[in-house]
Amino acid sequence: MTEPTGSAYRIEKDSMGERQIPADAYYGIQTLRATENFPISGIKPLPTYVDACILIKKATALANGELDCIPKDISQAIVQAADEVLSGKFRDQFVVDVYQAGAGTSHHMNVNEVLANRALELLGDEKGNYKRVSPNDHVNYGQSTNDVIPTAIRIGGLLALERTLFPALSDAIAALDNKAEEFQDIVKSGRTHLQDAVPVRLGESFRAWAQILTEHLIRIETASGDLTLLGLGGSAAGTGLNTHPQYRYKVAEILGKLIDKPLQPAPHMMAAMQSMAPFVCVSGALRNLAQDCVKMSHDLRLMDSGPKTGLKEIQLPPVQPGSSIMPGKYNPVMAEMTSMVCFQVMGYDGAIALAAQAGQLELNVMMPLIAYNLIHSIEILGNALSALTRQCLEGISANRDRCSYYAEGSLALVTALNPYIGYLNAAAVAKESLATGKTLREIVLEKNLMSEGELAKVLDLEKMSAMPTET
Repeated sequence: MTEPTGSAYRIEKDSMGERQIPADAYYGIQTLRATENFPISGIKPLPTYVDACILIKKATALANGELDCIPKDISQAIVQAADEVLSGKFRDQFVVDVYQAGAGTSHHMNVNEVLANRALELLGDEKGNYKRVSPNDHVNYGQSTNDVIPTAIRIGGLLALERTLFPALSDAIAALDNKAEEFQDIVKSGRTHLQDAVPVRLGESFRAWAQILTEHLIRIETASGDLTLLGLGGSAAGTGLNTHPQYRYKVAEILGKLIDKPLQPAPHMMAAMQSMAPFVCVSGALRNLAQDCVKMSHDLRLMDSGPKTGLKEIQLPPVQPGSSIMPGKYNPVMAEMTSMVCFQVMGYDGAIALAAQAGQLELNVMMPLIAYNLIHSIEILGNALSALTRQCLEGISANRDRCSYYAEGSLALVTALNPYIGYLNAAAVAKESLATGKTLREIVLEKNLMSEGELAKVLDLEKMSAMPTET
């Protein structure tokens, strides 16, 4: 970062010396040093993660003000500054790369400095006058990076789930259920090993996907329960050093009201600060969802393949031209995008697992990586499912004739003949059908293996494809 000259800067000082800070900047000297030390990816903190940190700072300012740990006017100024950031102001001031100092101290101080400098302005003072409002002594009173950042990951995860993934999953489930009803009377050929299998209902394929996503929603909701137990108040090492005896209870209560979640202090603050297990658990549930979303996306692509040389049992909505050289081509782009997002989520999960085991003694210094990967996973998976639902699932149509053609012609129908003509006879019928092109019905009748009436009952596709719960 190039240092400004003339009146365009102010001087700030930390334990390492003095530096020039842009006069209009709300961040301070520690943030400046971090931007110089970590020009790694150009990726700035996720907005949801910033929200989580700011909500924590608002809650801590309120708690410390009520407990008379910091002056009331400073507490209110910090709260007002936090509310301004939450409303969308000063977002360009959070500038530290996501790959940064271990534990997240650089981002944490970025947050403390922005709130302190804006609080100073609100109190009629100048930015950088940290004697009046200090990033460390006031905004960060009773706190440490070591308890704030794991709490921010928890809050950020909860916010991301409520804002993106849970609504997206619910919408996808509803869309799949609607298509299940719409396609319930359509019989198609099942396929196992990518080979002909017994007939199924097209609607049940969609209902199965809806059930799978419903079960994943329940798993993720269960896993996210651990995020409501906070180590906030543990301070530097989990002992609560420099905190008021009531602080951890009060701040959890206030923060819970701010995000409308039943938050409470963890039963052991040191454990909550050291273990990344809650994040690994949520990430694992996301990976599990992603794996099934890839399978569903691939199924949609196979069923839509063609239009002349593939299955083409369904039509995915064409949303954009599919080729720069082949006119009239449309690709299953929403399903393809979904798979790519899911692969990224799986990769993030692997990185989270590695980072979670990399802590030593009283601290895990890999928390910035966990914070970014977990919250980003939730948000991109939610956004992908939302787009898939809106641009694809809701507009799927069925090719009834093609489904019926494959169902009637499937050699797997011979399975239903086993109890009547025996496995070996059934295998011979299937082999002859494949060699001659004759239908199973024709061959069975030619060989007098069953009567026409019996055969009609046995090869009733509607009955064969009915689920056990249907009557």
